[in-house]
Amino acid sequence: MFPIVECVPNFSEGRDRAIIDQITAELDQIEDVVLLDVDPGQATNRTVVTFIGTPAAVSEAAFRVVRKASELIDMRHHKGEHARQGATDVVPFVPVSGISMEEVVELARATGRRIGEELGIPIYFYENAATSEERSNLAVVRRGEYEALPKKLVDPKWKPDSGPAEFNEQVARTGATQVSAREFLIAWNVNLNTTNKRRAHSIALQIREQGRYRVKPDGKRWFDENGNPEQIPGKFKHLKGVGWFIEEYGTAQISMNLTNYKETPMHLVIDEIRKEAMERGLVVTGSELVGLIPKEALLAAGEYYLRQQKMSRGVDETRLLETAIRSLGLNDLYPFDIKEKVIEYRVADQGGQLVDMTVTGFADELASNSPAPGGGSTAALAGALAASLAAMVGNLTYPKKEYLEFRPQMDEQGCQAQRIKEKLLRLIDQDTQAFNKVMAAFTLPKKSEEEQEVRRQRIEEANQEATLKPLEMMRTITQLVPILDLMATHGNQNSLSDVGVGTLAALTCLRGAALNVAINLGGLSDQEFVTKIGAEMQELRRQTGEELEAIAQGIEKKLDE
Repeated sequence: MFPIVECVPNFSEGRDRAIIDQITAELDQIEDVVLLDVDPGQATNRTVVTFIGTPAAVSEAAFRVVRKASELIDMRHHKGEHARQGATDVVPFVPVSGISMEEVVELARATGRRIGEELGIPIYFYENAATSEERSNLAVVRRGEYEALPKKLVDPKWKPDSGPAEFNEQVARTGATQVSAREFLIAWNVNLNTTNKRRAHSIALQIREQGRYRVKPDGKRWFDENGNPEQIPGKFKHLKGVGWFIEEYGTAQISMNLTNYKETPMHLVIDEIRKEAMERGLVVTGSELVGLIPKEALLAAGEYYLRQQKMSRGVDETRLLETAIRSLGLNDLYPFDIKEKVIEYRVADQGGQLVDMTVTGFADELASNSPAPGGGSTAALAGALAASLAAMVGNLTYPKKEYLEFRPQMDEQGCQAQRIKEKLLRLIDQDTQAFNKVMAAFTLPKKSEEEQEVRRQRIEEANQEATLKPLEMMRTITQLVPILDLMATHGNQNSLSDVGVGTLAALTCLRGAALNVAINLGGLSDQEFVTKIGAEMQELRRQTGEELEAIAQGIEKKLDE
């Protein structure tokens, strides 16, 4: 799966559907972006739009919807209950998968700078994208709202991070926009076998970060020396929660927002709720996910519960997700559809991927007269099969009593083998897609000198990408070497031949990928790139090849004894 970013811009228009539709229509023109939700509010006169996609596509989409909003929304006439400072009020970017927060911060800042410079809109960065501690809090950045902008913009302390520092005619119309990077928010409700809202809320008070007010025996609050009510913190950071009763389901729920699921994972939260419920004579019957969830959150839960069961975690992605769904009770109120609720599955290409083909279909496609898929994708497949065999041997070793001392290594390295498998499976399609970009670059017009130069640059860029994909395969196979060595040395010896086949498949991936790097380097003009990548390819082929050969020879020697 390619890197995925979510963007949740808020627009200062929630009543005129025609304007909202024109803004969201901009997303239809951009590939690799999926519109997930449009939520207009009458009272707030504000619309929250959610879309996801690749980083570059999401950045372009964000720019275009901000541009369209600046054309259609006039802040001089805006009224609404929600705090606001601009036609596009906030533009948060959220890492979903395959990308770090640091990278998303850079993406947010680059997009914000572009909006400020090209559209003439004052931009303030906040939360993780903030350029100073004072600007990290949105409430502080937006204090005074739109009406305070004329004075705010000329205050050196509040000079925008990008865009004009003056309240001109354009800014009077658009206001200012706040751009941020933040973690993904999971909206999640846990169901109880009661209709009592107060009992559900008492659990929420125990687990949420804010906690509860400290009270005296007579029920009155304690106050500190400054007259502020004292609070007892809850058990989990990054968790907001309340208890309520849902008439539709006839059950009380603990309704939560997890603002950082990596530090406060779902499985730890629901386990704590189960303990609190038991102390009150209650039972957790299941849970309900509101909106979408990153796959990583469920995979972490799946691994956690397999560990609790003393089962190997080195299983495939589907098994981990099924374990998480059952353990979290996500099917309690209605069927949990992975393809609809898990972001990565929601944005995956609808068919047409090589990895979705049958074995026969893939072989037939290889045998056709199309130049892609070819050797690069086949090398990636060989590597994925090598990692699969390594994971299989780890799973066959894990439960055996005679290999008990190696159980922790089998568990950890089995998980790593699965991750390597998933990466190499993604490279099957990525290699072919990179080759197709090369072919597309060759079709660009070349009548004028300017067109010829653009075409030359695009061909060079596409060829470099096509070179880096097989190099990534080689780097990935290097990570598999210690796992294969572990399986050959301490794995279930009845599966030694499987490790051997996996090792040979890894060699095929390594050498096949090296051939693809070499042939692509021949079409490049950037000699610095050619020298650097060529040297790395040669060293990986030599060193990793020697290590894999040693493992294979060791296996053959054992089997010949």
